[in-house]
Amino acid sequence: MFENHRIFKYEFAGRPLIIETGKISQLANGSCLVRYGDTCILANATASAAPRDGIDFLPLSVDYEERLYAVGRIPGSFNRREGRPSTKAILTSRVIDRPIRPLFPKDLRNDVCISLLTLSVDQDNSPEIAAMIGASIALSISDIPWNGPIGGAFVGMVDGKIVINPTLAEREKSTLELTVAASEKKVVMIEAGAKEVSDEEMYNAIMTAFEEIRGLVAFINSIVAEIGKPKFSYPSCEVDHDMFEAIKEFAIEDVKAALDTDDKTVRDERMQVVYEKIYAKFDEIYPDSRLMINECVYKLQKFVVRRWLLDEKKRVDGRRMDEIRPLASEVGLIPRVHGSGLFTRGQTQVLTLATLGSVSDQQMLDGVDTEEYKRYMHHYNMPGYSVGEAKASRSPGRREIGHGALAERALEPVLPSLEEFPYTIRLVSEIVSSNGSTSQGSICGSTLALMDAGVPITAPVAGISCGLITEGDEWDTMIDIQGLEDFFGDMDFKVAGTHKGITAIQMDLKIDGLTPEIIKQALETTHKARLYILDEVMLKAIPAPREDVSEFAPKMISMKIHPDKIREVIGSGGKVIQKICADTGAKIDIEDDGSVFISAVNRDSAYEAKKIVDAIVFEPEVGMVFDNCTVTRLMTFGAFVEFAPGKEGLVHISKLDKKRVEKVEDVCKVGDKMKVKLIEIDDKGRINLSRKDAMDEE
Repeated sequence: MFENHRIFKYEFAGRPLIIETGKISQLANGSCLVRYGDTCILANATASAAPRDGIDFLPLSVDYEERLYAVGRIPGSFNRREGRPSTKAILTSRVIDRPIRPLFPKDLRNDVCISLLTLSVDQDNSPEIAAMIGASIALSISDIPWNGPIGGAFVGMVDGKIVINPTLAEREKSTLELTVAASEKKVVMIEAGAKEVSDEEMYNAIMTAFEEIRGLVAFINSIVAEIGKPKFSYPSCEVDHDMFEAIKEFAIEDVKAALDTDDKTVRDERMQVVYEKIYAKFDEIYPDSRLMINECVYKLQKFVVRRWLLDEKKRVDGRRMDEIRPLASEVGLIPRVHGSGLFTRGQTQVLTLATLGSVSDQQMLDGVDTEEYKRYMHHYNMPGYSVGEAKASRSPGRREIGHGALAERALEPVLPSLEEFPYTIRLVSEIVSSNGSTSQGSICGSTLALMDAGVPITAPVAGISCGLITEGDEWDTMIDIQGLEDFFGDMDFKVAGTHKGITAIQMDLKIDGLTPEIIKQALETTHKARLYILDEVMLKAIPAPREDVSEFAPKMISMKIHPDKIREVIGSGGKVIQKICADTGAKIDIEDDGSVFISAVNRDSAYEAKKIVDAIVFEPEVGMVFDNCTVTRLMTFGAFVEFAPGKEGLVHISKLDKKRVEKVEDVCKVGDKMKVKLIEIDDKGRINLSRKDAMDEE
């Protein structure tokens, strides 16, 4: 029945990688089933039969779809089915999109969809890497034009040693989370989070992954040689050469004059005049070709900027290749918020606001990995006004989610532990003005906001972006790229880190890959730049985290109790904990391991609640004396007294007074206060108290 069914096997990082084709999804342009350990991914690549009209870009979509059946779970949503993609799924889609997109023909306009479905997830074998491999194979064996294949690998560093595709246990000990994608000859994508790893260690990890991936790419090429389809032909959407040359001859000097400024607003105003001049000249010559004319003008701007960079080492704003735009930092701008920081780099401005919450404010996650809660969240918003556009606000897209996650990853290694700082932390970076490198600006602004909020970070973090311009074997890098250099250049190499080392990397490319020499120079260039930003700008605005949190932030106390005592603190039906909260105004969160987190508007209330919890969980011992205890019940044989919250003991009638007592009521009534001494804990745990012996203690 499945006469085209094929199975291909390869040992990848010491574990079997099995690829099946020709059995499932036979109507897709290209399809494969990837098995890596017990992780199983179905990858499909499809393309439309004809180009999409009226567009000047490749309409590519990459969808990594998590299914909770893959880990034997039912979704926690009301409808009990998967809804919108999780943040992790969106980030995985982006990680796979970035290395495959530059390898499509520049003039292809057919819709291309890559669908990656998680069927089974083994936590020791990354579904993200299996999906990246699946996408590469599905495209490579399909008839869709694509200049792959690529391969991908995850890299960890355990006890100082580089580990390719580490297991779950190894990842938990790793100081590095690095994803590398590469072709046979070049590195095409880097994404990393790290605990202050040095440039040299990062470079070595990238190169180790590159060597491992080259063997994987050779394996994929062997599959293509056996079952690959011929690539289909398509109508080229390349810019009309004659039109471009005519517009270039007519307007190149005007374009140069328009672009030659460090002010984005001025540049846009000048270019608008140039556009109108070109329309007036060429609309009659090329009727109904406004879209193609616009593409020619875009290509002309790109030509001018690239020639300046390559031939004259000249940047549109007049800077040297190694020069950073003017910088400024400020903290404490906004009242009432728990922390705020404004970071300015040229015409890029990021305002980050920090909010501190209780432990119960953690985000609950519903994905296929092992992470269930998130204590630190970073959100990134880029409204239209930040680039001077009149457009309504929308919910965050993939770009906003990706930039927020990059800043989150960059700062996570320097955050204090929950035990050291028992708060949930949320940062929101509002991009109030944008002319390139907003994601790295949000890292700097977030460091300022954290320090202003009194979060005791272990070290400040700065981020910077490095660009690239290439032509044949000629290349050069430039630091702190602005918008035009991002649009018309070949690379956006983002690196964040502390004085000690790198905490995050994200690399976007428009070319077919980077050589080791370019990667090494990019790391060296960004290292110098981030140290300059830290020392000369950020630490001059705030040299260290504030000694205490804002007066408007909740005051938090953490403590540890024996798990067996949790029931006593909560009480029957929650009565005890509810009474503590009502009496003190504090909020109490208790975890299964006995961790207790107490928050209150003022510190005195928090400590009062802690005092009560301490009293509940302490183990009473014979000989202890308790003052101001409350009589709760009267019996004929004695009085029951609450000597600590939720703890009662019996004062026998013979122990109520030094003299003989005929009736309990003669000495006390319910609600009275008395001083008692613990004289016995019997074999059933019952506590006997004595007022008489306590009187002797006075």
